[in-house]
Amino acid sequence: MAKLPAKKNTIVFESFSGKQYSDNPRAIYEYMRTQGIRYTMYWSADKRHINKFVGRDLNYIKRFSIKWLFIMARSKYWVINSRLPLWIPKPKHTVYLQTWHGTPLKKLGVDIGEVHMPGTSTVKYRENFEKASKKWDFLISPNAYSTDIFKQAFNFNKKLIETGYPRNDYLINNNNEEKINELKKNLDIPLNKKILLYAPTWRDNNYYSVGKYKFQMKLDINKLKKELDDEFVLILRMHYLVAEDIDISNFDGFVYNLSDYEDIRDLYLISDTLITDYSSVFFDYAILKRPIIFFVYDLEEYRDTLRGFYFDFENRAPGKLTKTTDGIIEQINNIQSGSYPLPNNYNEFYSMFCMLEDGYASKRVIERVFDDIYEK
Repeated sequence: MAKLPAKKNTIVFESFSGKQYSDNPRAIYEYMRTQGIRYTMYWSADKRHINKFVGRDLNYIKRFSIKWLFIMARSKYWVINSRLPLWIPKPKHTVYLQTWHGTPLKKLGVDIGEVHMPGTSTVKYRENFEKASKKWDFLISPNAYSTDIFKQAFNFNKKLIETGYPRNDYLINNNNEEKINELKKNLDIPLNKKILLYAPTWRDNNYYSVGKYKFQMKLDINKLKKELDDEFVLILRMHYLVAEDIDISNFDGFVYNLSDYEDIRDLYLISDTLITDYSSVFFDYAILKRPIIFFVYDLEEYRDTLRGFYFDFENRAPGKLTKTTDGIIEQINNIQSGSYPLPNNYNEFYSMFCMLEDGYASKRVIERVFDDIYEK
């Protein structure tokens, strides 16, 4: 594979192992399209998720197919947001841009003290992570905090570019009533309802098999519906590694399971309040300066056993922490009554994590990485 002749005008994009058309690779791709850059651009698509790519003018190829292997082997650039399998070699002529997919709260890579994931050990996991990161030529960082962590956690010593995240250009450039109402209409969500977005992360030790994680719904949706149904709807957005198919049949008109929706960026825009836990989604959502509630029913176990945190989450999170559904309802009522100001630390948090998000991150990445692209 690595010895095939280079095709210098070719780029392959992949998001979350080919499961989505989304995230930083999508933002970079779409910016290139608007600039009329004349490269041949392919999307790597998991065959189980081909529906995400069909019918939208995307040049997609089935991941791990013979055609995919040949195109990957000859491409000048790879633009990818998660790790590739180790058996895939990177040709010498290929520039691998690893965009990653979040600002880290929980420990990453070689920083994880004890790995609880299936099919691996702590030593093996760290070794494999380092082998994967050695293939990266460029790594994107959204802020100075992440830059320091990425260098250490990924043992990365090549070109780390601190540009902000391309995916967040969309939030800056589309945060307006017209776009928000358009998205709501497309999703058949009533315009007169406020939206709660529940977007939790996965738990390393709760799984079916390698790469397929269980999720136990601790949120009491019955109680939420009873208390909030008149004014709100609830959107569920499970992590892409979670294999559960959440049954919402009893909550018609109140709950929308959009875990399979193509890109969470639209769900950020339309939601009035985010409910999450330790997911990096709150770093992106903070750009919008809207309320965030942290539902952390297993805080001690997650912090002390599963992952550990890079900073003092309890005191520096940009929102209220609660362990119960009643606590969530109380905070939502406070927001509704106007007695929920943004936390005192919100501006400090924004300055530390969101200041580079100005709507031009995609442009900065392209100018730093694709040195020959405007010559085409």
